[in-house]
Amino acid sequence: MKTIIVPIDFSPVSTNATNFAVDMALAITADILLVNVYNIPVAYSGDAPVMLLSVEELKKGSETQLEDLKAKIDHITSGKIIVKTEAIMGNIVDELEELCKNIQPFAVVMGAKGKNAVEKIIFGSTTLTAIRHLTWPVICVPPGKEYGKGIKKIGFACDFRQVLETTPVHFIKQMVKEFKAELHILNVDYKGKHFRPDTPQQSFLLHNLLEEEKPTYHFINNADTEDGINQFAETNNLDLVIAIPKKHKLLDGIFKPSSTKQLVFQSHIPVMCVHE
Repeated sequence: MKTIIVPIDFSPVSTNATNFAVDMALAITADILLVNVYNIPVAYSGDAPVMLLSVEELKKGSETQLEDLKAKIDHITSGKIIVKTEAIMGNIVDELEELCKNIQPFAVVMGAKGKNAVEKIIFGSTTLTAIRHLTWPVICVPPGKEYGKGIKKIGFACDFRQVLETTPVHFIKQMVKEFKAELHILNVDYKGKHFRPDTPQQSFLLHNLLEEEKPTYHFINNADTEDGINQFAETNNLDLVIAIPKKHKLLDGIFKPSSTKQLVFQSHIPVMCVHE
């Protein structure tokens, strides 16, 4: 059975990502694993750290909130999907990585931002770290985004470089098949600036890799790759964009001003990040 892992911090954005994941699970007959990773809050009295809550209190609080959320999902879906919960103390990305190794999920679904200025930094940082380290697909859901009518049009952002080595063929095919979706290849360039002698060969190789999915190719003229992808995705009503983090500005430090231009955080469309 397919499993979708959903890290939850009980903020509105992560709850929205949970709703998105639940609707996705219903569409593809998958289980849901809700994961809350908590840490011990510490204050300092002089130089000495003081625990504000006990481990038992934290664990109980996490488990109670998870069970409440599970009950709501069971009620809304009439028990049509299996929902499991995990309350774990530790580092969220380390724990997610371990869960992914054991479960081999269909995807990890996360919100892209927290509910306030501080959580935008914290949860945004967590999302970027997850994108950086997890080898399984991470679907980043923008605030307020609903699953709606489903995933019918998928865009894959490709620069036609090292196609054989970097294209996540398995995951692209899996997504197209599961959702019976159209596949659109998005190549952003500006006045042929990135055209190289091997570009035609690389595009031919990509076509061979994804020929069964009958992709449509789009050549977007824009000086900024992320802007070009976002504008095309919104204008053409794409439901999901697949991106390779190493090839886009997804892993820049979130504290830099330019981070607002990152594909994940500026998009109104879910972005699935997957490594080659």
